[in-house]
Amino acid sequence: MTSYSAPLDNIRFLIHDVFDYPKHYAKFSQLNDLTPDLLDAIISECANFCEKELAPLNQSGDHEGCHFDEGKVSTPKGYKQTYQRYIEAGWQSLSYPEKFGGQGLPDSLGFMRTAMTSTANWSFNMYPGLTIGAVKTILAHGSDEQKKQFLPNMCAGTWSGTMCLTEAQCGTDLGQVQTKAFANDDGSYAITGSKIFISAGEHDLTDNIIHIVLARLPNAPKGTRGISLFIVPKINTSKNGELLESNHVSCGSIEDKMGIKASATAVINFDNAQGFLLGPENKGLECMFTFMNTIRIGTSLQGIGAAEAAYKASLEYAKERLSMRALTGKKYPDKVADPIIVHPDVRKMLLTQKAISEGGLAMIYYACKLTDEIDFSQCDKTKKQADEKLGLLTPILKAFLTETGFESANLGMQVFGGHGYIKETGMEQIVRDVRISTLYEGATGIQALDLLGRKILMTKGKDLRVFCAEILSFCRKHSVLSSNEHGKRMNKFLWPLAKEVLAWQKHTFILMLKANNKRDIVGSASVEYLMYSGYIFMGYMWAMMAQSANEKIAAKQGDKAFYQSKIRTAEFYFERIFPRVKSLSTTMMKNPESIMKIDAEMF
Repeated sequence: MTSYSAPLDNIRFLIHDVFDYPKHYAKFSQLNDLTPDLLDAIISECANFCEKELAPLNQSGDHEGCHFDEGKVSTPKGYKQTYQRYIEAGWQSLSYPEKFGGQGLPDSLGFMRTAMTSTANWSFNMYPGLTIGAVKTILAHGSDEQKKQFLPNMCAGTWSGTMCLTEAQCGTDLGQVQTKAFANDDGSYAITGSKIFISAGEHDLTDNIIHIVLARLPNAPKGTRGISLFIVPKINTSKNGELLESNHVSCGSIEDKMGIKASATAVINFDNAQGFLLGPENKGLECMFTFMNTIRIGTSLQGIGAAEAAYKASLEYAKERLSMRALTGKKYPDKVADPIIVHPDVRKMLLTQKAISEGGLAMIYYACKLTDEIDFSQCDKTKKQADEKLGLLTPILKAFLTETGFESANLGMQVFGGHGYIKETGMEQIVRDVRISTLYEGATGIQALDLLGRKILMTKGKDLRVFCAEILSFCRKHSVLSSNEHGKRMNKFLWPLAKEVLAWQKHTFILMLKANNKRDIVGSASVEYLMYSGYIFMGYMWAMMAQSANEKIAAKQGDKAFYQSKIRTAEFYFERIFPRVKSLSTTMMKNPESIMKIDAEMF
């Protein structure tokens, strides 16, 4: 039986010591009311809700799943009541604008909330999570009339939202979208088509569901340049947001899938359903990326949530499970055997999980500050720089953290052994649930092509150079050649990090040159390049955390054992995980001939 205990010590360490969020918030006049005490109170209350309300439904929801009956979907027992408490407590409205009934708090705080809700119960988190992206898209591209009509109820959580992109004949290749949109006399559009794999596409938690739908207008250009974006409510509404008659939107079925069984993944059919153009005609993909970037960062939290949940469960098990004796002799002579945590291989697995979950959360917290700069900064240059850096980091966050999250979940099952394979312990659910995170919202290969093809090659590495310069500046600032003890403690992290950052730039430049003559190298190198980039990014975070921990120890502040644990984990990361960059950099630089010269019939 799994449980959830929020890692409040680690969260406060990141908020106050590593990233100094109170100082960060103080820069923005819009956030003057978000004091350190209020920030801590919100985090603590969210942790309490996740532990007492969401976590107890995680395994029962997985066991029961969703129910489909003639187009209607019922969520598992307890979900509807808990969702009502969730919105009444204000968790859904946390980071929405006050103008539409939200609390006006920053997206960074919303992501902190989601980091906890996703660990406690990812299936539940899917329902309010999809609404966040829909709200962001309407905020960014909707007319004033559309915002007034849809946002107040969505921000309150009484209505939810979805993203309707995928069709049976196309997944990532959205240029093949066939859903049609025809103009009506009243300025609305008639939407006809079928969408699949729609998360939270149908359920009983809210009074209405607002679908954000990609469709093609008559005579639109072929491919991705001819796709438009539409708002299509499940139930029609008045201009003031009052519910009217049912729209022609129906649920054809829900998927019987590997994991996240308490989240309804639906087939949604539109039969001349009334829709409203969102943004300019034929610019649907550009508008959709507002939605996708929000969702992709949110999806990375599923990877981190799985890593944390697997680590906490396997750590507890490793301290209790007795098997064999330590290689150096009995550690617990009064017991029939030693706990398996004494064995080096088990400890290595646990430390890998710890390094991934805590390092990954730091990556998210780092990125969250950029979202605030984009939303609240009064300086256009600062906004642009933050947006460019976040654009570079988003595919890394989504793909790297879900891949390593899946690795951590599998390591958790390995620690449990055969007991991890049965449902009772909850480990097999963690593995099943997180597996989808590497696939949806753009599979790892797609994120890798986005990173190397669009974010690197199309910008000639400009944004990467800026990020690398930041890391190198950090390394220079905290690395010393003198006898300073603090500097000596940090050099073990900073020197290998700086060396690899310089290599990162060199490898990138060579790949750009090779890609001019061999385009296939972009595809053959991209996944390794993304993972390589992720390990460097995480190395930067562990160096930052080690720096903060050393400073606290030197100042004799806080819990010394906690800070020492951070430093020891940083040492493990740089000795045992960071060296993965060597093999990745070797394979990603190889020419693609050995991949491409084999005929399809020879496979």
